[in-house]
Amino acid sequence: MTDQPFRPFETHLDEAAALAIVRAATMGADDGELYLERRRSEAIVLDDGRIKTASYDASEGFGLRAVRGEVAGYAHATEISEKALIRASDTARLAVGDGGGVMAAAPQGTNVKLYGDADPMADATFAIKIDMLREIDAFARDLDPRVIQVSATVSASYQEVEILRPEGLRLRDIRPMARLNVSVIVEQNGRREQGGMGGGGRHGLAALMQPGRWQPMVREALRIALVNLEAVAAPAGVMDVVLGPGWPGILLHEAIGHGLEGDFNRKKTSAFAGLMGQQIAARGVTVLDDGTIPDRRGSISIDDEGTASARNVLIEDGILVGFMQDRQNARLMGVAPTGNGRRESHAHIPMPRMTNTYMLAGPDDPKDILAGLKDGIYAVGFGGGQVDITNGKFVFSCTEAYRVQNGVVGAPVKGATLIGDGATALKQIRAIGNDLALDPGIGNCGKAGQWVPVGVGQPTLLIGGLTVGGSAA
Repeated sequence: MTDQPFRPFETHLDEAAALAIVRAATMGADDGELYLERRRSEAIVLDDGRIKTASYDASEGFGLRAVRGEVAGYAHATEISEKALIRASDTARLAVGDGGGVMAAAPQGTNVKLYGDADPMADATFAIKIDMLREIDAFARDLDPRVIQVSATVSASYQEVEILRPEGLRLRDIRPMARLNVSVIVEQNGRREQGGMGGGGRHGLAALMQPGRWQPMVREALRIALVNLEAVAAPAGVMDVVLGPGWPGILLHEAIGHGLEGDFNRKKTSAFAGLMGQQIAARGVTVLDDGTIPDRRGSISIDDEGTASARNVLIEDGILVGFMQDRQNARLMGVAPTGNGRRESHAHIPMPRMTNTYMLAGPDDPKDILAGLKDGIYAVGFGGGQVDITNGKFVFSCTEAYRVQNGVVGAPVKGATLIGDGATALKQIRAIGNDLALDPGIGNCGKAGQWVPVGVGQPTLLIGGLTVGGSAA
């Protein structure tokens, strides 16, 4: 695959012929588009001093969609040609039936670019990337003799997108991505624990390859692992929980974020369906989904339907004021699209998805929040979690947490899980810190089998009455 810019209407298709096919596929439909994509990606994994995997992937293709009411016809192919497009048109057309739809207004274009368009994989040669991973391994082992294993991954991707709509509008976006992850395992007196840290965003690899950037990641991964070496069994029971700033916003993302996506609310399968304009959270709670933050992992200049990304307020001072919408659900719900129509690739249909979802800062000093915690848990890091969208119930495992008694942060605890439901947790927020932070750029979000990069964030929060699962007697 060539490294030349992706220009499908110069190298693969005649634009006039392609437009005629798109118009034929969407005649009598409510909406639709031709989505063309080329993506290249690479990943190098060093594990325990050896290069475990080194991969490079390149793909291109298109997806053709026709939407009529609640039904969408979608066909995709990895061959970008007029012949393949005609075959796809026959399939997509099935959703239109006898027609009768009125084509929705086209999205407005934007000249805003939230990230550069340079290929991050070109920032360094393959050999230099491997040398950096080996430096990370050596650096971690030199920091502490208890380090027995180091894993490090450097990855980057370059996605080029072009959208052709039935009225002839063409939109284009180029989306770089880079990421570095470090994990260390330490051993002491026969006990082994792990810590991890990562970072990235829509920028080049060069920003991550400087020692001043990756060395703090290694130190943080080691710090977490050493903390866990001292961890005692987590208590169990209903108690107050303080969540740290930044990455703990993943709980917010999962517990309430999906429930505020338009499709779940239109179908009334969300715990928040029918509550627009009502108080669903404690006063002072304001939650946004913002795809316009420059260089952030979840940011997009335009979404995968061509709608410009936006800063969308979802909850304002505790009141539900908005949902995240793609074009189809927005039309069916009688509202405007919000720039949240996203898809994993050309082989996937778009749907409402989060970008960077976070809670705004409040008035409280984080030190005072902790000092006021009589008996509970201070959760700083999270691993995996599960959420039921229909009722908002969640279970999250903590990767770094501490027992707090009488305002004093005590021993780290191991095996703590937080159990609750998003709707109740929102109303039980009792303090909101003034230290809003976003995650370091490591989030991915799954929905209906599709994965997209996202961002999360929050200030320090005190939530009352969460169930803590632990193993302490």
